[in-house]
Amino acid sequence: MFGIFKPRTFFNLANNSIFWLKTIFVLTLIVGLILALVLSPIDYLQKDTVRIMYVHVPSSWIALFIFLIIGVSSFVSLIFKIRVFSVYAKSLAPIGLVFSLISIVTGSLWGYPTWGTFWSWDGRLTSMFILVLSYILYVSLWSLIKNYNLAEKITNIIGIVGLINIPIIKFSVVWWNTLHQPASITLTAAPTIHSSMLAPLLIMFFCFCILSLIIFLIRYKYEIINFRVNKK
Repeated sequence: MFGIFKPRTFFNLANNSIFWLKTIFVLTLIVGLILALVLSPIDYLQKDTVRIMYVHVPSSWIALFIFLIIGVSSFVSLIFKIRVFSVYAKSLAPIGLVFSLISIVTGSLWGYPTWGTFWSWDGRLTSMFILVLSYILYVSLWSLIKNYNLAEKITNIIGIVGLINIPIIKFSVVWWNTLHQPASITLTAAPTIHSSMLAPLLIMFFCFCILSLIIFLIRYKYEIINFRVNKK
């Protein structure tokens, strides 16, 4: 069952799946953009600026989910000494950083016409900013610390500590008064967003997930070689 996590098995899986993943990505991107930019309705208050949602929301979800994977992988690597999980985390980190930056930028662009300001230090924005800083710190330490084993241990700790921020981001709109509205999509209730907007939103999320997986597999092929060279 867990054989897929063996470096050689995962390496071969990456080689065999990238072409098909690229095909799926292109197809879903085309469908998602048509639905998001052409067929989905405008909001009666936000007008066409609501279309920023189709990039902002999926990017935010992916940024959170990737750091969750990084934190769990760091825990497994540090506590259980299954060091290949630190390779997964290292391969994912730059992807999560990019999506967290996209989330911040698109959120600001969406927020200005909606709230009248590009930025406010409310609970959601502040915790997302901390997430960006966590990503920057994690990625930077891998680059700055030349001793591979030391870098691995320190970044594992950063990944584990950073997990604290994930539920804060998720529940910030519940715990504090923020500019953000409560979540429109949850696991415990029916979506409050109309299906004409929900469909392109989910398709764009799936598209970004496939893109993240492609980049991850490409990066993993490099990072696993780097790991084998430097591990002691």
